[in-house]
Amino acid sequence: MNINRIDLNLLVYLDALLRERNVTQAAHHLNLSQPAMSNGLRRLRELFDDPLLVRTSDGMTPTERALELEPVVREVLTTIDRAVQPRSAFEPKEAQRVFRIMASDYAESTLLPTVLGQLRTLAPGLTLDIMTPSDVSFMDVERGKVDMVINRFDSMPQSFHQIHLWDDTFSCLLSPENPVLENFTLDNYLKANHVWVSKTGMGVGVGVDPDDVQRLGWVDAALNKLDKKRQIRVFTRHYQAAMTMAEQNDLIVTLPTRAAQLKANNPRVVLREPPLDIPPLELKMAWSPLLQHNPANRWLRKLIVDSARILDGKEPTL
Repeated sequence: MNINRIDLNLLVYLDALLRERNVTQAAHHLNLSQPAMSNGLRRLRELFDDPLLVRTSDGMTPTERALELEPVVREVLTTIDRAVQPRSAFEPKEAQRVFRIMASDYAESTLLPTVLGQLRTLAPGLTLDIMTPSDVSFMDVERGKVDMVINRFDSMPQSFHQIHLWDDTFSCLLSPENPVLENFTLDNYLKANHVWVSKTGMGVGVGVDPDDVQRLGWVDAALNKLDKKRQIRVFTRHYQAAMTMAEQNDLIVTLPTRAAQLKANNPRVVLREPPLDIPPLELKMAWSPLLQHNPANRWLRKLIVDSARILDGKEPTL
């Protein structure tokens, strides 16, 4: 095959088709008409002598050849994009664009208000589209459909770039009328009813097995080391909901301290240190290697890191 007969636009089409697995959505992504994208797919099939995408019960499924081409095409386009990027730095004051950020409501409540305050001053034309962990898959991030993800992660693809934002301890949130407050010992903590709250990683969640201690997270893993188990009556993935439930006089919510402190001025709840040692959690930010060198993305990542450092009582990065 002579490289002179290859239209580089076809590689852009192929990348979009492999990202979306859908001709209509790929066309929308590239601001093309569906007939134009269909014509591009036809030319790609002729170029590679392969159907590339085949219609199945699961939608458009890539062939083995297409899966071989996917990382190669992406690397080629990333290299070209990097080569043609303007040398001038990203100008946040003039920028008009949307950033898509996946964040748990823990990160959304504790970190993003400071980020938004910085943006209003430094980049008033930027808009944040904040998505929940259930809205996003690892594949979405890998393909650059999401600019960055902020959460606690048990595991992550090795290709992702990531950075540690902060560590957080745990606190208990409960009603001042909860009788356990009279003697807040470990024994009484275990006798009480609890709200479990967590949303680690990303993707659509599944039901919780109360007996699967290894998957219940930090609090229950710490209790398991003491050969103890708490009585969980409610499982939720939403920190704001859990903090509201703490106002009931028979429930204890054990959650990250930064989230619990958001209710410090609420007279219907009180904060207490847990009656056991719980290892701190890590909040991380991760992003696709496709966006590693993108000037706008790099600027926002630094602003988020600096916001985390400010909240942590540290100096921003240089």
